[in-house]
Amino acid sequence: MPDQEPLSADELLDIVDEQDRVISQARRGDATAHRLRHRCAFILVRDAEGRVFVHRRTDRKLVFPSLYDMFVGGVVGAGESYDEAALREAEEELGVQGLPAPAPLFSFLYETPEHTWWSRVYEVRCDLPVAPQEDEIAWHAFLTEEELRRRLAEWEWVPDGAEAYRRLLDWRRERPTP
Repeated sequence: MPDQEPLSADELLDIVDEQDRVISQARRGDATAHRLRHRCAFILVRDAEGRVFVHRRTDRKLVFPSLYDMFVGGVVGAGESYDEAALREAEEELGVQGLPAPAPLFSFLYETPEHTWWSRVYEVRCDLPVAPQEDEIAWHAFLTEEELRRRLAEWEWVPDGAEAYRRLLDWRRERPTP
């Protein structure tokens, strides 16, 4: 469907500074085109067996089309909190309702020459049967951590998700085990 418009270009976002304070608002397409810093939520979803939800994005995505991701999530809308966006995005992308509130883990500033956004990483368990959004997700599966590690070198991953996953692994290593 290359002749179709990318998804969500008109969505209104809060634009934030280096300390994640709101300084203005802009359309998502303009924020992307002009490298305006905004906010994103990344949610690592596990099933009842502890496997991680992995998917390939559709070719209509505005950013990183057709790449693999180990997170669901997306931009935080104007006036929306990270927590609200995390639950909304997880339920939308997984095609479920009644998901528990994702648990916030940490935040980081993602910056490349092309993109910049504050990122909050979450984790949630989904025991519900998933029916992912077809306009967002082209393929999906639940993978074990070992299967995911093997695929990291084989598949082309969204760079912000790969960075968030690397930071998540570091975050887990730094936390004392109970």
